[in-house]
Amino acid sequence: VGVQRADHAGPDDHPTGRSTSSATQPGLTVRMLRLAGLRRGDAICDMGTGSGYSAALLCHRFGDSAVTSIDVDPYLTKAAGERLARIGYYPRVHTCDASGPLPGEFDAIIASFSVRPCPASWLAALRPGGRLVFVIAGTYLVVVADKRPDGGATGRVDSYGAMFMPARHGPDYDTPGWPAEHGMADQRAGRYPVINLEESAELCSAFGLTAPGVHNRFTITQQGASELRLWDQAGSWAIATGRDTNPAAVRQGGDRRLWDELEAVMDTWVPRWSFPWYRAYIDIDPDGTIHLATPDGHQVTVGDSRG
Repeated sequence: VGVQRADHAGPDDHPTGRSTSSATQPGLTVRMLRLAGLRRGDAICDMGTGSGYSAALLCHRFGDSAVTSIDVDPYLTKAAGERLARIGYYPRVHTCDASGPLPGEFDAIIASFSVRPCPASWLAALRPGGRLVFVIAGTYLVVVADKRPDGGATGRVDSYGAMFMPARHGPDYDTPGWPAEHGMADQRAGRYPVINLEESAELCSAFGLTAPGVHNRFTITQQGASELRLWDQAGSWAIATGRDTNPAAVRQGGDRRLWDELEAVMDTWVPRWSFPWYRAYIDIDPDGTIHLATPDGHQVTVGDSRG
């Protein structure tokens, strides 16, 4: 049915499908801006214009001339620009794909969508000593990193987690739908019960780091059982069903055994019920590859959606 706009909705509208943008909680918006360590005179790039809320805060505090706001959706940039003008704010608002070249150079880049890896264009547009604040896609990990002389960046994962929608490069997402359950499927009893990944920020982040590109959907079936579906771009899939704390009944197919990958993460996570990547040290290469290392020696490299 095409894209439906929230500001065009009537009281009886009940749209279906996946949202293409969302409003960030005001408190989280303020925290992301504070993490950027902004100062008077900084050139600030507000990534993900949305409603224009974060751009309004920045204009109020630092002045219109300091703020550039970008979004991939021309409707959002037009509507936000008009909305901001009505309250007396006139930042530069651009429509562009944030993964490509940016319209200027900046002392701070703050993104209200998630990316994996860090776009190299952000590092290229960041001035020496400038700061990045963004979330790694598929996780709740908020990265705060300052640009190094070699073109990369160094920093930490913030102790406060946040989940943002992934960056999109056009009017909609290209997330693959549920794959055909073709070929032979493995069936077995799982070692853990069905989990709602999005209700556990730590487990979701751990799985997102080690099993990139895996989508998940948790539902309650008509029979009252919990069901978790996992799938990837290449057509691998898994369905786990169960009740309460009983081990899941699992079916999975494709080149990857996605439930097995989740269980491997849980083998590490469950004994301590904690996640070592919060407060991790961050190194970002000039090409955007992210390296994380925790004080206790865990390391992981985050490249594209496959690694």
